[in-house]
Amino acid sequence: MTLKDRITDDMKTAMRAKETERLSTIRMLLAAIKQKEVDERITVDDAQAVALVDKLIKQRKDSVAAYQQAGRADLADKENAEIAVLQAYLPARLSADEVAAEVRAIVAELGASGPGDMGKVMGAAKAKLAGKAEMAAVSAAVKQALSQ
Repeated sequence: MTLKDRITDDMKTAMRAKETERLSTIRMLLAAIKQKEVDERITVDDAQAVALVDKLIKQRKDSVAAYQQAGRADLADKENAEIAVLQAYLPARLSADEVAAEVRAIVAELGASGPGDMGKVMGAAKAKLAGKAEMAAVSAAVKQALSQ
């Protein structure tokens, strides 16, 4: 079963259970997937769906920060609830130690040294760790590995 099929099944389950908040979040995710398919004339695979979920979670986290700064706890709570629903569709995340180990392996493989090679290492890391780790954590690990 593909991730898209799982999301569709979860939507049907949420409809039957009358879980309105969960249902609206799942519908928003399916709309984003459908929009990507229409715009690019493709069928979204699991890797692309995970990337979309990651993007939506990042947007929600940015919104939470803005709402908290503006003193709108009610809206921040709604965004946090959406994040919780979306995170169910992400694969298991790597720990900080695992990310650092992967980055060190990539740096050694590419023979990179110094901050000038950051782009090259990040390109390889993004390809290898997409969906498995947050790119902000990967970027920090790359900076640390290249500064040694």
